[in-house]
Amino acid sequence: MASHRISPAWEFLHRASLPSLESFELSRLNHSANLRKEVAALLEQWIAETAEALVARWIREDRRLAPEPPQHADILPQPELPSSSSQQIAFEPRKAERRSPPRRARAV
Repeated sequence: MASHRISPAWEFLHRASLPSLESFELSRLNHSANLRKEVAALLEQWIAETAEALVARWIREDRRLAPEPPQHADILPQPELPSSSSQQIAFEPRKAERRSPPRRARAV
């Protein structure tokens, strides 16, 4: 990032010719535009870096809150699946209760 700053004397600006003033104005506008580009690039970089840091924190916290996976999966007992000859459980659907429609207020 450029850190040099041109500070012209007021008398120079006051006594300068029109072409010199135009040249000075253009150089200041050019420098200003370059600074704006640098700031925009830094802002984009800052946002990207902050977003990556927040994703890393989110993953860390997710891992901390998640239960630990078992170390040896072959030691765990496997759940038994019901066979076709075993007793099956029948589910009956619930009957919907009849409700009367809500009453509407009468217009007076």
